[in-house]
Amino acid sequence: MFEFAWLWALLALPLPFLFRLLPERHKGQSAALRVPHLDASFVGSTRKTGSSRGRLVMATLAWLCLVLAAARPQWLGEPVNVPAEGRDLMIAVDLSGSMKVEDMQVNGRTVDRLVMIKHVLGEFIQRRVGDRLGLILFADTAYLQAPLTYDRETVHQLLDEAVIGLVGEQTAIGDAVGLAVKRFEARKESNRVLILLTDGQNTAGNITPRQANDLAIQHNITVYTIGVGADSMLVQSFFGTRQVNPSQELDENMLTELAQSTGGQYFRARDTQGLEAIYARLDELEPVARESRQMRPQTALFYYPLALALALTVLLSLSPIGRWLMNLSRRSA
Repeated sequence: MFEFAWLWALLALPLPFLFRLLPERHKGQSAALRVPHLDASFVGSTRKTGSSRGRLVMATLAWLCLVLAAARPQWLGEPVNVPAEGRDLMIAVDLSGSMKVEDMQVNGRTVDRLVMIKHVLGEFIQRRVGDRLGLILFADTAYLQAPLTYDRETVHQLLDEAVIGLVGEQTAIGDAVGLAVKRFEARKESNRVLILLTDGQNTAGNITPRQANDLAIQHNITVYTIGVGADSMLVQSFFGTRQVNPSQELDENMLTELAQSTGGQYFRARDTQGLEAIYARLDELEPVARESRQMRPQTALFYYPLALALALTVLLSLSPIGRWLMNLSRRSA
């Protein structure tokens, strides 16, 4: 939609015509301003010739363009929803070596744990319209892969590009929580939520889970922990097929304490369907922020009439100079 930001500026349009209505100076009255005498061939004749009428039209158009530019014309785009209240949701994903275990099923094929997390977590990210999302990857230590942002597509892409072993082979759960606390400190007014996915226990890092837990409580951060991994799987060995527990190193007690002490919950994801149900539950526990405000992007258009006014002014300035040069050449001839 087209509009003028300062519509009242259009009141200046008739000013040149009002000046022409002012009474003329009396013959005996001295001029308030004296200017050097110029050759009549330079300034042009005062007679109403066709060229003078053309200059009058150009001057009128230049004034019109200047007033239009002063009124600040602009184009308003389509309304865009802006979240009324912010929720900061940080997602921490384990990239330790144990995530290579292929005990998950996605679309009928056996995959490792990270592939399954990407498959289900991607849909969860797309649903979080109105929330700021961030991504932390951790193994030997924790790294911020995506800061808190409304750009869900970028967070999803960075998650898809993550590979096992990118930041080591061990599991620094305490560092992941500590890094999330540090990133949340810059956000004073928001609902701070951390979702941590891991398949093991804390085996590395500079901060213990107990210390990280205290920091999360101190900074009012709600932590939801998800333990990933099947309870049993069949493996081939020299003595044939046998059943093992691939999640025996999962420290459920620590994850439960970390979640419950911060007001969150611990979930157990044994398969794809289980993880999907967990994310559906998280949608209920932490509802998506609703949009109650709208904004319309503005595109300024004032420079178009301003540029036209400048071009007309330059033409008006060059016109008498051109005539003066032509007269000068005729005299010399």
